[in-house]
Amino acid sequence: MGNPKSNTVPRWKILEFPFFSDERGETVPFELDNRFPFPVKRVYIITGTSEETRGGHAHTCEEEVFVAVSGSVTAVLHDGKREQEVVLNEKNKGLYVSALCWHEFKNFSSDAVMLCFSSTHFAGRGEYIENKKKFIADTAPCRL
Repeated sequence: MGNPKSNTVPRWKILEFPFFSDERGETVPFELDNRFPFPVKRVYIITGTSEETRGGHAHTCEEEVFVAVSGSVTAVLHDGKREQEVVLNEKNKGLYVSALCWHEFKNFSSDAVMLCFSSTHFAGRGEYIENKKKFIADTAPCRL
């Protein structure tokens, strides 16, 4: 048998998008082709406050990419085994989150705007996992 770690797949990663800047301003193109991690079905925007947490769930099948196009926000991620915080504050860097990855967002700066790309159309909260303790207990033994 092989090393069990060889079968693990990261449930999140940072993606880098092209960035162009000159005296006129900045451009960050998001090419929704085979370089994007999934076919995009929905795009939406999230804002928040420094006192509130957004998200706080995992998805059973949805994949997402989150980009702080303005300001900064802290992502809290959990794969069932470990938790990590990632600060999003560069408009050309996106956070890819796979299915079965707990994600929540906190510490929104006053100018924070997150652009979000989803692999699914919104069909209610039926595929959401909203109990973090249960998510960790159910997910930890099953590594992707």
